[in-house]
Formats: sequence, C-alpha cells, structure tokens
Amino acid sequence: MIDSRPFEELTPDAVLAAAESLGIECDARLFALNSYENRVYQLGSLTHGTLVLKFYRPARWSDAQILEEHAFAAELVGGDLPVAAPMTFDGSTLHQHGGLRFAVFPRIAARAAEIDARGSADLIGRTLGRMHAIGATRKFDHRPALTSERLGWRAREALLDSAFLARMINDGALDASLIDKYAEVSAELIEHVDDVFADCGPVGKIRLHGDCHLGNVLWNERGPVFVDLDDCMSGPRIQDLWMFLSGSLDERRGQWQELVAGYREFHHIESQELALIEPLRALRMVHHSAWVVARWEDPAFPRAFPWFSSPRFWQEHVSDLWQQLDALRSPDWMAFEKG
Repeated sequence: MIDSRPFEELTPDAVLAAAESLGIECDARLFALNSYENRVYQLGSLTHGTLVLKFYRPARWSDAQILEEHAFAAELVGGDLPVAAPMTFDGSTLHQHGGLRFAVFPRIAARAAEIDARGSADLIGRTLGRMHAIGATRKFDHRPALTSERLGWRAREALLDSAFLARMINDGALDASLIDKYAEVSAELIEHVDDVFADCGPVGKIRLHGDCHLGNVLWNERGPVFVDLDDCMSGPRIQDLWMFLSGSLDERRGQWQELVAGYREFHHIESQELALIEPLRALRMVHHSAWVVARWEDPAFPRAFPWFSSPRFWQEHVSDLWQQLDALRSPDWMAFEKG
C-alpha cells in the first residue's frame, strides 16, 4: 500500500542530513519551495553555494525513469539550453536517504516568466524549438507516453473508484447524481478526444518537457529557463506549446503566431497537431482532478486545494467539462493559422 503521508519524516534536520550525506557542508539557510507532487528545498551551502534539493514522491517513478529524466536534462544542458539539470555526486544524480530518493540542483537566479512582455512568446518558442530538435534525436526507453488511455480513461476510473468520492457521498457532502453526471460527461469527452486523435492520423512523438506551463518557466537576462522535467514524456510537439495559449480566439491566434514563428526557426511542427490543442486541454482537466483525488490524504493537498471538497467545485467542474466538450465540437479552435 502506498504511504499517504510519504514526507511526514522529512523534517529540516532530515533534509540537512541528506545533503550532508553527499559531503555538502550546509549553513543555516533552508526553506521549502512551492511543490505538491514532490518536496523541494532551497539550501545554503558553504561548499557548493545555494542549492535546490528535490525529494521524489515514493512509488511514482522507477529509478530508471528518474535517471532518464536526469539524462534528458543533462543532454539539453549539453546543447546549451537553459534547463535545470541535477548535479552529480559519487557518480550519480539520484541518491537515497531516510527511505526517500532525492536529487541536487544548482539554484538558478531567475524571476517569474512574463509571457505578455514584448518578444517573450517568440523567445519561448525559439527555446522550445531547440529543445525539441534535441528531443527528436532519440527515444525514451522508460518514460511514459502521452495517451488518452493514461491521462484520460485511467485517470477517470481512478477518480470514480476513489475512497475520496465514496466518503464525500457517504457523508452527504456530494450528491451521487452529480458524480453520475461527471461519469457521463467525462466518458463522452474522452471518447471525443479519441476520435480527434484517430482523425489526425499518425503524429510524430518526441521527448518532451511534458508539463510546460508558466509555472515551470523562469526568466533571466537571456530569456526563459525551463525547470521541473518531472513529467517528461513522449508525445506530440504541441503538448509543450498549447499551455502558453489563453484568452479569446483572437488572443490565442496572436500568441500562437508569435510562439510558432520562434519555434520554426529551429524545428518543425506538423500542421495537424493544431487539432490536438483542445483534446489535450480536455485530458489535462480530467487528469488534474484525478491527481488531486489520488493525493488527498497528503496534508499538502487539502491546504493547497481547500475548495476541492466542496459541492460547488464539483458542480463547476462538471460544467467546465461540458463546456470543453462543446469546444471540441466547434471548428473555431483549429483556426490559429487562418486569417
């Protein structure tokens, strides 16, 4: 059985002890950084400068999958790309202490990204184009692939079978009929996603960042810096691009044109991948709610998502899924390069 509180023993002393086990001489500076899936700390060191220690959630990835993530990050850094890659100690980038696996990263001096600033989307596009040019040179052996089965059907099934929903219904916090509506719309939505993928035909899959949104992009004097490859996967190129698009159709069209102009300076993207933008958004919506449910017993999640257990959230979530289904049925979402 997976420990629902896997980081309970990860005290400040335990973090310092993990660093010291690698010969890192720590000073008094230690504070937690924002992270839900894993636990991440910034650490001051007298011997190595300011570092970032990332402790991996147990049972999520195998050692081989984590090491492949690290190797991909190192390959990108070797291509002079601004990516956070783990440091090597005693011949490895993955370490263990107190029953937890962890990696050590150099702290990157950067600020939050500003996608709306002039030229930012072009810079992000160029950087992603370079990343994908390297990602396309070989395949992952151990990392997962982006599929509607993994991110859609399996996520939906896990949510519907969860102790979280059963408890909410039994306690009277949620009406069972609302969950029936969720089951109906989520199934119809994923079926539509499957149809779109089938209609698109074969789309090339490459090694991707996988979770490429503004929260995982920092900014320095040279431009974007990409962090947290924890969800790197094989998939269509558009997966690393679509989350930078928001607002009205006209706004998204303008963002896309700037983003792809920079991207195409270094790599190509198949035009049919545009049809996957809203299906990928649909999969993310389904997967995200299942992810929160799966982690609910971890105390960090009720603190971070206090509204998640409210009837209002589930009513709005079901409504959002119906709206997303309507978006998939509309031809407008494929119009980014028209007009």
